[in-house]
Amino acid sequence: MFFKRTILACSLALIFPTLPSYAEVGAENSNAAQAEKPGLWQRFTDNVAETWNNSPNHDLYIPAITWHNRWTYDDEHIDKYNERPWGAGYGISRYDSDGDWHGIYLMAFKDSFNKWEPIGGYAYEKIWRPLDDKDFRLGLGFTASVTARDNWNYIPIPAPLPLASIGYRRLTFQATYIPGTYNNGNVFFAWLRWQF
Repeated sequence: MFFKRTILACSLALIFPTLPSYAEVGAENSNAAQAEKPGLWQRFTDNVAETWNNSPNHDLYIPAITWHNRWTYDDEHIDKYNERPWGAGYGISRYDSDGDWHGIYLMAFKDSFNKWEPIGGYAYEKIWRPLDDKDFRLGLGFTASVTARDNWNYIPIPAPLPLASIGYRRLTFQATYIPGTYNNGNVFFAWLRWQF
């Protein structure tokens, strides 16, 4: 059962946004509609499709840390949570003409309860290269993903999250923050991404 739900969640995260019916939303035959800039949804679906079809890079994901915000958890919860998210993942990625990063990924790791949690989806980061060394970069963006957790019976859950990164050449340290309430959520999650 776990395996079937994991496959379903990951498939939805990767395939749903690239369905032809979504890629054609807003397509008009009139000259006026063609002259307009594409809307956010159209740009999003175009970027997902372009990443899926034309990504020259392959990426290995290695989860590195989960940190439960000490200001939003009591000691009882902190003491029993796992903060070593053993796991791995795979993705494809590309840099667009502006130098921004796009990726589609699938990762599985040990969650706070030391149970397997899959996550997969599309990610985007605006990239800045603040130094003369163009191999060094900073990124800020988002991921539109789907995850599933043991404590929620592995029901697929949408997970739109912020992303930030620092990278040099093929190695990138990427991170997100999962918002929440007291003793729930409020987790910093980071991983290494190696491009090969």
